[in-house]
Amino acid sequence: MIMLLPWSIIAALLWAAFFIKPQPVGETVQPPVLEPRDQYYGLASNGDKGLWLAGSGGKIVALSPNGDTRLLASGTSKSLQDIATWDTTRGIAVGNDGVIITTEDGGQSWVPTTNAPRSEVANKLVRVRVAADGVAWTVGEMGALLHSSDYGKQWERRRPEEDNAWNDLALLGDGQIWVVGEFGQMLYSSDNGHTWTEHKSEVESSLMAVAFRDPLNGMAVGLEGVVLVTRDGGQSWQSADSGVAVHLFDVVWDAAHASWMVAGDQGIWLRAGAAVSDIRHGRFDSHDMSWHTRALPTPEGTWFAGANVGLWANGRWSPVGNHASQPTE
Repeated sequence: MIMLLPWSIIAALLWAAFFIKPQPVGETVQPPVLEPRDQYYGLASNGDKGLWLAGSGGKIVALSPNGDTRLLASGTSKSLQDIATWDTTRGIAVGNDGVIITTEDGGQSWVPTTNAPRSEVANKLVRVRVAADGVAWTVGEMGALLHSSDYGKQWERRRPEEDNAWNDLALLGDGQIWVVGEFGQMLYSSDNGHTWTEHKSEVESSLMAVAFRDPLNGMAVGLEGVVLVTRDGGQSWQSADSGVAVHLFDVVWDAAHASWMVAGDQGIWLRAGAAVSDIRHGRFDSHDMSWHTRALPTPEGTWFAGANVGLWANGRWSPVGNHASQPTE
C-alpha cells in the first residue's frame, strides 16, 4: 500500500494536467493604442474629427478632439513616413519600401497602390502633399518625385531617377512647386512638374522641409539648424540665424497666429513672425529631449509628432498618453 501511494499521486497529477484547464480571471489587458516604443513621422488633420498619426510598423492612429485614440487597420507593417488628407473620408500615407496606401472611407480600410514607379536601389518615400481634385505628390529616395491626379490610385514619375533624396515639397498653386533635398539642393517648377529648374542654395546641409505663407514668402529648414528665407517667390534665398545647431525637420505657417513654427531634434521648437526678423527658440520640456518630424497648427495650438506626440499651446507642452503636462522653462 505504501509503495503504491506515489504512483497514485503521479496519476492524479497527470489527469489534472490533461483534463483540468485553467480559467481566465478578469478581463484581458489590452496594450494602449499609443505605446512608448512608437514613433510617429506623419501627422494630418482629419477636419472636425481630429488628427491622424502615421508611423513605425505601419501604425495609423486616429486622435479625436476629446483625446480618444483609435488604431486604424493600415494593412501594412512597413513604417509610414507621412500622411495627408483631402477631406474627412479620403487620405493617403506613404513610407518605407515605396509603400503607398489610400482610404476613401475615413480610415476604416486602406488600399495599397501597386503601380507606382520603383527604383531597383531604394524606394523610401518620406513626404506626401495633396491638393484639390485628387492631386497628390510624394518624394523620397533615389530622386523619387511622383505625381497622382486620382487620389493616389495611379502614379507617374515627374523627374528621372537619380542618386539623390528629395525630402519635401511645397505646392503654391498655378503650377508652381518648390522641392528641397539633400546637400542644400532645390528644384522649382512653374508648369506643374513638367519641367524643372535646379537651384543650389548657399548651404551644404540637407534641407528637410519647405513651406510658403503666400506665393512670395517662404521658409526652408534643415540639418544643423539651417533656416533659409525667401521674400521674392524663391528667386533668392537668404540664411537666417536660428539660434540653434540641432537638426530641424519641419516648418509650417500658422495663419491663425501669423507665425512660422518649426519642429526639431532634442525637443526644440522655433517660432518666427511673418517677416522672420527674429527667431525665438525653446524646449517643450526641460526633461524631454524627444525629436519631432512634423508640426500641424490647429485652433487650439500646434501639434507635434515624432518620438512622442503632443500639443504646444500658450507655452505649455501637453503630451498624449500617460504623461503630465509640463510648462516651458
